[in-house]
Amino acid sequence: MRVLAHFVPGDKVSAFLAPHKDWLDIRYCAEDDDATFYRELPEADVLWHVLRPLSAQDIAQGARLRLVHKLGAGVNTIAVDAATERGIAVANMPGANAPSVAEGAVLLMLAALRRLPALDAATRAGTGWPSDPTLGETVRDIGGCTVGLVGYGNVATRVERIVTAMDARVVHTSTRDDGTPGWRSLPDLLAESDIVSLHLPLTDATRGLLGREALASMKPDAVLVNTSRGPIVDEDALAEALRAGTLAAAGLDVFAVEPVPADNPLLTLDNVVLTPHVTWYTADTMRRYLQVAVDNCERLRDGRDLANLVNQVAG
Repeated sequence: MRVLAHFVPGDKVSAFLAPHKDWLDIRYCAEDDDATFYRELPEADVLWHVLRPLSAQDIAQGARLRLVHKLGAGVNTIAVDAATERGIAVANMPGANAPSVAEGAVLLMLAALRRLPALDAATRAGTGWPSDPTLGETVRDIGGCTVGLVGYGNVATRVERIVTAMDARVVHTSTRDDGTPGWRSLPDLLAESDIVSLHLPLTDATRGLLGREALASMKPDAVLVNTSRGPIVDEDALAEALRAGTLAAAGLDVFAVEPVPADNPLLTLDNVVLTPHVTWYTADTMRRYLQVAVDNCERLRDGRDLANLVNQVAG
């Protein structure tokens, strides 16, 4: 079985997959190496997809493709309808990256809340002493905050467990009132929370969900964290709020356009902590991804039902 893995492997990945080399012929391609991608795609039975968008035109070149397997949960970067039309299965891995993304979200909360970028820069420049007197007025403990989780799936519930252990108060919103004491409508959650953390898929309903009006309804000393999808937030409105001080800080792992353009105004602000869509990317998540990916390849080889299908194709 020929697999095109749209990433460059490290030693741990190679070691994990070595026992399967008698039946898995894995070809690797960096996400920015289109020449290799288009050379290998026509011969691939399976594509292990990460983040680089997979268009209908791309799928049309996969003459032998039987399965597109997302390494992760969100399939907004895959032309699922085009795959379905061609009888190509699309599967994902819900929950496989949840432990890593949850820890990454808390990391961004702490870094933004504790003004890590500015303090790091001041220390490196030798201007960290005496301490900035505003620290005692602005820096907070997570345990003293109300954390609002927008979305309440695998990642969010893990974040809840972590910050609850740190003595935070947690509220959440989701598609509908789930009857729990912590549920809030989105407007109420935004008004109540000191930290707002986004954990939503990108859909027509969630695109631009946090625009100017929503951001203006947050507390002026609140922190926004986004580890889900960039277009859920209006980035121009966010930059304006952060620059004007109507929002204290943000921790962002995802952006409307990735890689982030050099002229993105968020890059110029010292009250923003930025990482390049990597909160999921740990050795532990990669091990979980590969376990699921190999299992589904075995199912495909053996004619068994595939796990975690997101489309319906003729058997």
